[in-house]
Amino acid sequence: MPAADLFFVDTNVLLYSVDSSDPQKQTAARNWLTLLWEHAAGRLSWQVLHEFYANAGRKAGLARPAARKLVEAFARWQPVETTLGLIQQGWQWSDQAQLSYWDSLIVAAAERAGCAWLLSEDFQPARRFGSLTVVNPFLRGPSDFGLIERAGRAWNSSTTPAEGITGSMRSKLR
Repeated sequence: MPAADLFFVDTNVLLYSVDSSDPQKQTAARNWLTLLWEHAAGRLSWQVLHEFYANAGRKAGLARPAARKLVEAFARWQPVETTLGLIQQGWQWSDQAQLSYWDSLIVAAAERAGCAWLLSEDFQPARRFGSLTVVNPFLRGPSDFGLIERAGRAWNSSTTPAEGITGSMRSKLR
């Protein structure tokens, strides 16, 4: 898949997908994740999965077994490993762009994954880091980037986080 089609997903998108306290953001996050899954266009890092697991229960009330299933499912996106090279790349972004260490690792991982887009509400929308551009997934939708529903996708509004993020992801979580 061309880099122009790849999206790096930050932790906040995963957390909103299982957090019912903001239904509008939950729907947007689920829509993004579903379409990224269907188009094989999503990428993330082990850092994102660590942060998701550590915060899913505390912030979103997700039971540990359900959080573990989601981590296992998203591990299929081939998460970027944290290596010395990634850390050094993160240091460069931290120094060059005045980012926190953790944010600089997100940018470095998105670059390492070959992504053109970073989905996050924690960065300034449209900010560029080299060839990577930040997209706030709650201000712009997947259709803005040509990601559209494929025929036969069923959205099940009663799907719970423990069952999966969306109807189409349910089978990946069993």
